[in-house]
Amino acid sequence: MQNPRLASRYAKSLLDLAIEQNQLETTLADVQLLSAVSHQSRDFANMLRSPIIKADKKQTIINAVIGERLSALSKAFIALLVNKGREGNLPEIADAFISQYKEMKNIKTVKLSSAMPLSDSVKQAIRAKVEAGMPGAKIELKEEIKPELIGGFVLQVGDNLVDASIRRDLNDVKAQFLKNIYVSELGN
Repeated sequence: MQNPRLASRYAKSLLDLAIEQNQLETTLADVQLLSAVSHQSRDFANMLRSPIIKADKKQTIINAVIGERLSALSKAFIALLVNKGREGNLPEIADAFISQYKEMKNIKTVKLSSAMPLSDSVKQAIRAKVEAGMPGAKIELKEEIKPELIGGFVLQVGDNLVDASIRRDLNDVKAQFLKNIYVSELGN
């Protein structure tokens, strides 16, 4: 069950507590691990949301899966969630924490999609252009290979999208042919 307000509040509490205890980076690593496990293992996420599995059993499973790799603060936070019956929201809380951390540190995620892997020099040139447009921000570049783009790239920064792909160019040409704007002028 999606509950962004609840996730945001719990994430904010954990973020504030991690800052207070000077364990921000450790807690971030723990939360990233939780997020990765939750998103990669459907069984783990379903176990967290299951109303059939009792809280103590869930706590045991969580400890068995990732317990040794977590800090004391993260373990205590997860125990609190389980005691409050909020463990089903753990993936959402983890994502909200990461988002709030990035906002606090002014880290912008840039998604770069291309038909083929790009060279380091091209990636650095794109990173430099994006950084020039966002002074003071740290850029986190996430690369994705999409062969259907044929060539070029698609760059997404927040809500802004720059589509410099061959696929878009071909679709534009196709749309012009479908409109037949020149044929109607010849008929007069």
